[in-house]
Amino acid sequence: MLPGPTHGTPVAPAGVGGFAVVDVEATGRSPWRHRVVEVAVVLLDAALRPEAEFCTLLDPLGPVGPTHVHRIAQADVEGAPRFREIAPRLLELLAGRVLVGHHVTCDHAFLDREFARIGVPLPPVPLLCTMRLARTHLPQARGFGLVACAEAAGLGGFPAHTALGDARATAELLRHCLGAPSCPPDDWALPLREAARVPWPRLGGARSRPSGEPVRLFRRDLPAGLPGEVPYPAGTPGAQPPAAARKGTGAMGSPA
Repeated sequence: MLPGPTHGTPVAPAGVGGFAVVDVEATGRSPWRHRVVEVAVVLLDAALRPEAEFCTLLDPLGPVGPTHVHRIAQADVEGAPRFREIAPRLLELLAGRVLVGHHVTCDHAFLDREFARIGVPLPPVPLLCTMRLARTHLPQARGFGLVACAEAAGLGGFPAHTALGDARATAELLRHCLGAPSCPPDDWALPLREAARVPWPRLGGARSRPSGEPVRLFRRDLPAGLPGEVPYPAGTPGAQPPAAARKGTGAMGSPA
């Protein structure tokens, strides 16, 4: 069940900082009319070192949309958590961090609308877009979609149009662009400072269904051993294995 907001003035948790690289797959293109069907978050610290990752399929409470794009079938989301059931964990992951994405305004818009549907307004979090960074620091790219940018950066292949595959590739692209000689430190130091000052809403910690069963994350398999894949350490708190089973990958917030 979804707990109510914690009373009192929300604050950014002490000691939390860095980047939250996000990607969503959705049932369509409109955040107002369509729903998130898969979400992934890759956490990087302020020095761009990988910390943890989170990913799950979601029950959109309706058709899953363009299966030919995201390759998620209706049967894949049967029993998957609803957005409101993972919302407390997502808030914990995003708080105090710069929100990063490839065309990040799109991912942010979908997350903003999903939180709005459960009555939780997202704060004005600093955004960092790897597509914009690539336009400046990867002028040799044949295009500025994520696949073309990853290719131009020499990151190798990845499972495109999967939330976790895209989030990992975006994290690697962020590291590549921010490490470029043409990238001044203020391109990322200033957003980090701003993110640390943003007050975030909190939701209580209970993450169970009305039946009392824990909310379990649904992960779909990703091809293993792809070039450029971020080697997230299995021992990191909150981390998930790179190729976890699609269904029943562990209770909310715990490794499978």
